Amino acid sequence: MKEITKDVILDLLPLYLAGEVSEETAALVKKHLETDPELAETAKEMAKADSLNKVPIPFRKETAMETYQEAKKWMTIRLLGFAALGTVMFICTMFILFAYLISGR
Repeated sequence: MKEITKDVILDLLPLYLAGEVSEETAALVKKHLETDPELAETAKEMAKADSLNKVPIPFRKETAMETYQEAKKWMTIRLLGFAALGTVMFICTMFILFAYLISGR
């Protein structure tokens, strides 16, 4: 049998706290909570929440960094897109102005 990871327990935790798991699953989660103080603290915080909408989502530094990098990439793409659009508009304006001056009007 594969070892149950912390992420699996985190997935089961809301169901465990709501009492919606089997006795076997409850025993498994309880065992992990006894051996992992950080996970037990997360479970306590989740249990204190008034409703599922207020349940704190476990936050990992890796996830935060991935999200930051993705946002940074899209901000750069947006900035370059606006710069390219501005450049095209400037060139078109200069072309129209030049054509107007050459036509002698």
